[in-house]
Amino acid sequence: MSFEQSVRVPLDRVGVVIGKGGSTRKSFEEELGVVLSIDSKSGSVVVKCESIEKGDPMKAVRVVEAIGRGFSPQRAHRLLGEEVAFEVIDLRDFAGKSVNALERIRGRIIGVNGKSRRVIEELTGCYLSVYGRSVAMIGEPTEMRLAMEAVKMLASGSPHRTVYNMLQKARTKRKMERILLWEESSPEKMAEKLKELSG
Repeated sequence: MSFEQSVRVPLDRVGVVIGKGGSTRKSFEEELGVVLSIDSKSGSVVVKCESIEKGDPMKAVRVVEAIGRGFSPQRAHRLLGEEVAFEVIDLRDFAGKSVNALERIRGRIIGVNGKSRRVIEELTGCYLSVYGRSVAMIGEPTEMRLAMEAVKMLASGSPHRTVYNMLQKARTKRKMERILLWEESSPEKMAEKLKELSG
């Protein structure tokens, strides 16, 4: 079964999809078993695949969308992994039609010298790209929920400190859960559990 889907990419991102001497396009084509037909005048990228059994065109579509939303090809490459999600939040949902409000919200999410975005990335493990009127995210589903919550809180006007505290608490909780899980699965604990059950 063949596949063909068109993705619209902003004109200033077309060169990034192509890469130096076509290197980015070529590497994704080889890795995903697809052909990318790029129209640099319109920004249209057509993802084609002769057989979906032999290639992964849906991942190719997501990678192209991610680069179009401001991610570098290296960061977009993370989408080739299993269990990695890609989400986009439209900031107009928070800013309405006001250009000033949109700029203010973008500024809050990016932070001074990119600090806010960096903190969200560090505490959730997600990649964030604030581009145009949207915030795009790449990450595992559990990380993604936290990052989306943080972005929505900032876009709604929550203080940065409140958002960072929420992320820090969630991170600590996740670490504790991992430790407990690890302890429960250690041989000693397993032996104790078996003893309890058999006793």
